[in-house]
Amino acid sequence: MKSIIKNISIVAICTVLSVGCEATKNANNKQKGVVIGATTGAILGAIIGNNTGDGENSELGAVIGGVVGGTAGIIIGNEMDKQAQKIEEEIPGAVVERIDNGIVVTFDENSGVYFDTAKYNVNSESQELLTKLANVMKEYPNTKIIVAGHTDNVGSESSNLLLSERRAKAVSAYLASNGIPSSHFTTVWYGELQPATTNETAAGRAKNRRVTLAIVPDETMKANAIQQAKIKG
Repeated sequence: MKSIIKNISIVAICTVLSVGCEATKNANNKQKGVVIGATTGAILGAIIGNNTGDGENSELGAVIGGVVGGTAGIIIGNEMDKQAQKIEEEIPGAVVERIDNGIVVTFDENSGVYFDTAKYNVNSESQELLTKLANVMKEYPNTKIIVAGHTDNVGSESSNLLLSERRAKAVSAYLASNGIPSSHFTTVWYGELQPATTNETAAGRAKNRRVTLAIVPDETMKANAIQQAKIKG
C-alpha cells in the first residue's frame, strides 16, 4: 500500500505517549491501534499544515476525537486501511495518508482535483475525481469528514483567506451533492497561514494551493468497534 505515515506524526505519537518508536515503526496501521493512545495531534497537524497552534484548534480536535486503542483500534484501523486503499485506487494522484484512526487526503495541482487561478468553482475534471471519492465514502458511511482549504502567499492575506474558504466549501458542497450527508462535514479554512511547504518556489506554492480532507470514525463506528472487541475478548 502506497500510503505513508509522516515522520513527524510518528515522532509526535512517540513523544506524547512515551512509547518507543521501535515499538511502532515496523507495525502496520491495524497493529498501531494497540499502542497508540488518545492524541489527535498527528492527524490535526497533517490536515492543517506545519503549525497546529495552541488552543485555536481545540474545536477541530474535538471533531476528530481521541484515538481508539486496543482491539477496537485494530478493528477501526482495518476499516480505514481498506478505505484508504480504495481511495488510492480511484484517485491515484492524490496524497493519501493513514494517520492514527483516520485518513488524510490532500488534493493539490498535481492530483487532478484543482482550481483555476483565483477561482473556486469545481471544474469538470475535478468533478469526475470527486465523484469517485464520494462513491468510496458512501461505502463507509460511519465517518466524519473535515475539509480544510489552503492557499499560497500570492495576493493579500485577506483575499487568500476568503479564497480558501470558498474552495473548501465548494469541495464539501460537491461531495454533499453526490450523496454524502452535509451533517458529516466540518469545513475550515486557513488561507496562506498554514503552508505545507515553502512559498519561495513555484513547486512549493503549487503544493500549498490545496484542499485537505481528514476522514475519521464517527461515534457509531467507534461504538461498533468497541462492541466487536468485547465479543472477541
